[in-house]
Amino acid sequence: MTDTPKFTVIDRRKMKAEEEQEHTQAAPAAEPRAAEPSGAGPRLVVNEPKQEASPTEAEQAPEMPPAPTAEESLEQKTAYDASAQRLEDLVRAQNPTMGPQPPVTFDHLVQQLYLTAMIQMGAGTQAGQQPRIDILGARQAIDLLGILAEKTKGNLTEVEDRTLQTVLFDVRMAFLELTSMISMQGIQPPVPPPGGKH
Repeated sequence: MTDTPKFTVIDRRKMKAEEEQEHTQAAPAAEPRAAEPSGAGPRLVVNEPKQEASPTEAEQAPEMPPAPTAEESLEQKTAYDASAQRLEDLVRAQNPTMGPQPPVTFDHLVQQLYLTAMIQMGAGTQAGQQPRIDILGARQAIDLLGILAEKTKGNLTEVEDRTLQTVLFDVRMAFLELTSMISMQGIQPPVPPPGGKH
């Protein structure tokens, strides 16, 4: 058993009457097959044993609900935009000098992953405090940036691509330096604090 948390995708849309009918019509079709006689004579099959997939197969191909229709997606996006606008109106009513929020862009996504990786590698720690490092979390954020670069290849503007490649290079270099320091600490005695006597 692995320590990897498992999750289930739940289809939150309401089932339509047609889908329910298709589901109930498909179930009886399997019954005659189960009761078919075998070569040794008739037998009743209550539950046919299913071949269980190995955990890796189950994790790679989770059961997904059907994709939303274009109409459902449009309806949901319209409701989302209206809800976001109401929220912005409430915030601006509390802070009248605040202007409208800028739209979220691709740069925001890249910056968010960059900041996450850097903070997890101890950046932003105040002077005199021990940095809190989550090297595995940093690696995951860096890998997400790598996936983003791979999946958006050929679909970005020149500026977006340059920004993503620069950020990815920067966080990978920081990761290499940090893991090198961690490795060295395991071999050498700890470094004396700055300003200490040798």
